[in-house]
Amino acid sequence: MSDTPSQSTLPDNYASWLSELKQRIAHSQYHAVLAVNTELVALYWKIGNDILERQKQQGWGSKVIEQLAKDLKQAFPEMKGFSRANLLYMRAFADAWPDFEAPHANVQQLVGQIPWGHNLVLLSKFKDREQRLWYAEQSTQRRFPVIKVSR
Repeated sequence: MSDTPSQSTLPDNYASWLSELKQRIAHSQYHAVLAVNTELVALYWKIGNDILERQKQQGWGSKVIEQLAKDLKQAFPEMKGFSRANLLYMRAFADAWPDFEAPHANVQQLVGQIPWGHNLVLLSKFKDREQRLWYAEQSTQRRFPVIKVSR
């Protein structure tokens, strides 16, 4: 015998209630992923900003970045994203968005909502800040404009 009740024994509104629950769960999952992404992008900005500051103040070179990548990978082996290349991307990201943490700037709200890889595409494709902001805004509103690659 099955432990699953037949459709005839379920309450009349069960199907609509189940549908509502599924929507709530999906909505919560989306917001959880968004919160994690926002935190990760903010962390990457902070790391990049620290690297920028130390390079300016202490003259850090590529060997320090290389060692930092090794040390972070060793300290957090379960995490990805601490390669030398990604640390340099973090630096470029912080350089591109110096006002990321400014109280009245909408930069963090916009670029923090899009995945890290999308941020890197915006950095590589657009040198103009306003263009990057526009594309970030379109992405957060799920308009996903096509980024044309010129060769």
